[in-house]
Amino acid sequence: MQAKELEFRGIPMHHLGMYLEELGGKKKSDTFPISYCGEDWRAEILGEEVIAFTTVFKVNAVYIRFMAENSDALEELLNQYRKKTFRAGG
Repeated sequence: MQAKELEFRGIPMHHLGMYLEELGGKKKSDTFPISYCGEDWRAEILGEEVIAFTTVFKVNAVYIRFMAENSDALEELLNQYRKKTFRAGG
């Protein structure tokens, strides 16, 4: 099994879980690690914390571990998920 852990900042945790469901994942738990199972992949939301850049500017950071049977399936999952989490600057 191939695995990769990523950090997402500034996106609400419930949105990140919703994106996993949009990719075909079924939620398996409500406590950390929050597990989602897809057809040939798994993902776990490992936790969330607040990162303070200054005393005023703070964002959330959510950690997710993605797992798939092989590296091609993992890369495809990550590419699809990154499209959902992409935020254009302005």
